[in-house]
Amino acid sequence: MNQGLSIVTMLLLSASPAIKAVDNDAAFLSYPTYDGDDLELTVDSKGTHWRLWSPAAEAVRLMIYPTDRNTAATDTIDMTRSERGTWVASVPEQLYGRYYTFSVLDKGKWLAETPGVWAKAVGTNGERAAIIDFTTTDPEGWSKDKGPKIGNINDAVIYEMHHRDFSLHPSSGIVHKGKFLALTEPSTKSPQGDRTGIDHLKELGVTHVHILPSYDYNSVDEANLPANTYNWGYDPINYNAPEGSYSTDPANPATRVTEMKEMVKSLHDNGIGVIMDVVYNHTANNDDSNFSLTAPGYYYRHRPDGSYSDASGCGNETASERQQMRDYIINSVKYWAKEYHIDGFRFDLMAIHDIETMNEVIAALKEINPDIFVYGEGWTAGDSPLPVEQRALKENVAKMPQIAVFSDDIRDAVKGHYSDASDRGFATGKPGLEETVKIGIVAATDHPQIDYSKGNNSKFAYAASPTQIINYVSCHDDLMLTDKLRKSMPDATDAERQRAARLAQTIVLTSQGTPFIFAGEEIFRDKKGVHNSYNSPDSINAIDWNLKHDNAAQFEYYKELIKLRKEHPAFRMTTTEQVRKHLKFDNINEPNLISYSLTDHANGDEWKEIKLVFNGSDEAREVKIPKGDWTVIAEDGQINSEGLGKAKGGKMTVAPRSALILAMTK
Repeated sequence: MNQGLSIVTMLLLSASPAIKAVDNDAAFLSYPTYDGDDLELTVDSKGTHWRLWSPAAEAVRLMIYPTDRNTAATDTIDMTRSERGTWVASVPEQLYGRYYTFSVLDKGKWLAETPGVWAKAVGTNGERAAIIDFTTTDPEGWSKDKGPKIGNINDAVIYEMHHRDFSLHPSSGIVHKGKFLALTEPSTKSPQGDRTGIDHLKELGVTHVHILPSYDYNSVDEANLPANTYNWGYDPINYNAPEGSYSTDPANPATRVTEMKEMVKSLHDNGIGVIMDVVYNHTANNDDSNFSLTAPGYYYRHRPDGSYSDASGCGNETASERQQMRDYIINSVKYWAKEYHIDGFRFDLMAIHDIETMNEVIAALKEINPDIFVYGEGWTAGDSPLPVEQRALKENVAKMPQIAVFSDDIRDAVKGHYSDASDRGFATGKPGLEETVKIGIVAATDHPQIDYSKGNNSKFAYAASPTQIINYVSCHDDLMLTDKLRKSMPDATDAERQRAARLAQTIVLTSQGTPFIFAGEEIFRDKKGVHNSYNSPDSINAIDWNLKHDNAAQFEYYKELIKLRKEHPAFRMTTTEQVRKHLKFDNINEPNLISYSLTDHANGDEWKEIKLVFNGSDEAREVKIPKGDWTVIAEDGQINSEGLGKAKGGKMTVAPRSALILAMTK
């Protein structure tokens, strides 16, 4: 979700009433917390052991089941109160193949059964936790599996995708449509013979895929997959188990684990990292969530009247500032990084979380993998009891030195505001946005030539370094770029809209910060004008791979643009000082025209100077280029990182809605 979509999963939420007890921070702060590594389940040579954190419980029962659903418990065990708010139970056998749930006695009432908050394997619809041997779930070669090494986050080119969107269309040529295994199939092709699937990702040149939620979520009935229910997955149930609908057998807990690992390994084997979209800021259900059924009230923030606070816009918000919730988030991402070799995490509505938690998250992850990175949405969807100065907001990102946030500055300025479909941006001819685009170009860092008072979304340089910014013009939320261009340029042809798309993405891919693109934009896919397609049918969401043939020139442009960025570190400076020293804007006061240079072998680049001119108007513009031996890299909607030709400088014409990029090698 992002600030343009605060109601992504609102309709999916439980209608259960809010907890009536007033949110009592003092009481919750008095709870003992537990930081051991044996929460939930441990199987060893002495048997099977459980430990549940539920400090206010009056009693806890453990139920053992033979199957994942529709059977009675074979055993019910009264758990014993133990240290630091936990309850424990053990049996002398290794109960692999069995399932379990807990039930907590709260204020004299037995609450509904729950798999607990730490279930790492679950059966159908995540109702019962499963006991499996994780050592049997590893693909061949897993012990040596590693993601790509990158020096800094801005060496990444991020591609956001959804499992179903990417593979489900008949034209994908993929067998395991909508499954983890779709990304393990080599040599898949469209009917016209174009590469699809993982080969398409390699051909495009992206370094990382950001996959929409892959944990076990609420809105798809895993017992009825033929119904083809679609959802983005921003409605969490079990945070530490893979989603069953993406596996070939949701009823087999080990299958979903193995197949997700096979997907990760396949991407790694092809040089592509995996970013996991995580949604710790709210749960699908309120009183019936696993959090509420184990420690009622503790994991959430509440209003003074006792109702759930709702900064997520989805019915509730979690309380990361409380120690056990903070530890939960940290240990959960550590688990995914260790068990599944995840290379990065994207935090949904990250500003609902507190700054201290996010700093501890990245510190813990860096100990596991120095190349891992974290970024998130630096906003909330509503107000929160958490004080503004403690929130992991975009405006507070300088307090989180190793974390990045999305730039709504560059997004809204380049393509037009997200909230108004008809609004145009710099790349589609709207004047007055030049300074905000420049804020995006310097990655919201302090630059002497930027007048932040003229910025539309931000009025100060909030990033401490360019590595703290994710640049994008389109994602799964709101109108994707193709649809936005069709809505805001109703009288244009698709060829004209594709020129605007090329310019928009050229700005994104050449700006300082980390570039992020939405799956299918490189072949000009659309979502038929639906901006909130979280539960729209596959006919709206699935990528039609026939478009790769129809829009081959668009794909080639994206491919070459990504190649240019990867080959030239001048676009990937890592400090504010570098940007201030090497990025120099030309004094041009014309609407929809920006010109600047990357000078003096910026960031060790082999090119001495790179000149970039962006013309967002529908008319050609004339600019003055210093005399010299220039190689033309991009011109009039064409791009080639090796060069399109030569130029001597002087007066040059920049075609409508296009970028002119020149390189001086000596």
